[in-house]
Amino acid sequence: MAPAATRSTIFRLINASQHSACPCHGCRSATHNHSHHGVLAMNQLRKFATPVQTVEKEYAFEVAASNLRFGEGVTREVGMDLKNMKARKVGVFTDPIVAKLKPMRVALESLESQEDLPFEVYDQVLAEPTEESWRKAIAWARQHDFSHFLAVGGGSVIDTAKTANLFTVYKDADLMDFVNAPVGKGLPISQTLRPLIAVPTTAGTGSETTGAAIFDVTSRAFKTGIANRALKPVLGIVDTVNTESCPTAVHISAGLDVLFHSLESYTAIPYTERTPRPANPILRPAYQGSNPVADIFSMWALRTTVKYLPRIAKDRSDHEARSQMLLAASFAGIGFGNAGVHLCHGMSYPISGLNKKGPKYKHPGYMVDHPIIPHGVSVALTGPAVFQFTAPSSPDRHREALAVFNGVTVTDPSITSIPDSEVGAYLYESIASFLDGLGVPRGLKAVGYNQSDISMLVEGTLPQRRVLDLAPNIGNVAGEDGREHLTRIMEASFQY
Repeated sequence: MAPAATRSTIFRLINASQHSACPCHGCRSATHNHSHHGVLAMNQLRKFATPVQTVEKEYAFEVAASNLRFGEGVTREVGMDLKNMKARKVGVFTDPIVAKLKPMRVALESLESQEDLPFEVYDQVLAEPTEESWRKAIAWARQHDFSHFLAVGGGSVIDTAKTANLFTVYKDADLMDFVNAPVGKGLPISQTLRPLIAVPTTAGTGSETTGAAIFDVTSRAFKTGIANRALKPVLGIVDTVNTESCPTAVHISAGLDVLFHSLESYTAIPYTERTPRPANPILRPAYQGSNPVADIFSMWALRTTVKYLPRIAKDRSDHEARSQMLLAASFAGIGFGNAGVHLCHGMSYPISGLNKKGPKYKHPGYMVDHPIIPHGVSVALTGPAVFQFTAPSSPDRHREALAVFNGVTVTDPSITSIPDSEVGAYLYESIASFLDGLGVPRGLKAVGYNQSDISMLVEGTLPQRRVLDLAPNIGNVAGEDGREHLTRIMEASFQY
């Protein structure tokens, strides 16, 4: 018996029936006068057929981001911020490594400098969080009656604090209640969460600006998360001092995350192609598809990352490069936090998740006692093949990206002379060359995967509908779940 169709597949199939129709709003009006003979013929046929439910495409996008404060040494202000917010008791989240470093010391000194500002510290956040580590953090937070939260660390710390905040308010809810469907129930968040301040210590995830939180579902060997605007911090304190202690490997992996946040959000399907249109604004997803506002932030972040990440790889003490990458991380966070990411991130979740049971690859430069393919590296492994695949969907956007990697303007003859049909191949080579310069492993084989693992990696990607449905040639193609495309991309990413 064939498996039951998923909700998203049904929506895409229904949407296929509208592809021959004029997309403008006027076609819903009897006074609209476009002469579309195909539409008229279809409407005549439909008079004799079973009525088809119309699934309307999106027509609006929203822009949401945290307030940001950027500057050297601004971490010292966080105690005053929480006092100004009239915090009664603060839950402070960090990890065992950051707990011993200057950013955490400065944050705690700032809290201690304020009268009557009690706080408790949770310093056991796991790098690349798991379902188990999140449940432990949630249980700890529920034991206290925190009025406010503070996260000092990388994306893993900030995401864990977001989740602890959520389940402090929803005391009786289970973790999977809010996890993205179809892995979890994907319930909307209707209650107001406690204020959260995020102090990033890496220039990568942009989590200080977004309502996304990612974790590893170890029982299913892939990552997923919770994405809702309600999760976003009220303030991101972006302190240029706080990435001084990052090892070079962490700088590179975090910067790769910025790179692909930018590329994926800029090349996601347009928000007007996303279906279904939400029946209620509260149901409008955080990841909406590319849009004019997100485009500006994403492209700036892309240009900045291509310019400054190689400088950090050569000299992590390069103050200008570190400062610019912190800004780029936040800019990319605003971009993808409103537009979304797609294939590189969707495929990265099983690549990193299956590693714990399969290759057990441990990336050089990471001070952890467990196998790890850092998030940015797992995203980058499929990058060249992904953008060769997506290029035909919007040659002009991919041409712009190619110009950035090649260090020329989009009007340069070396760019304009490339036929649309070949833009993807050129972009593949440029991305691969850029990654080579950073010492990124050259494909899945380089981190220990075998050809026989590809089918499992594809199976782990398919549930990632939140991001796959924003992928060109998949999310905007009726009835397409992406299995064949994903398989070919994984095969092309095995070794290059």
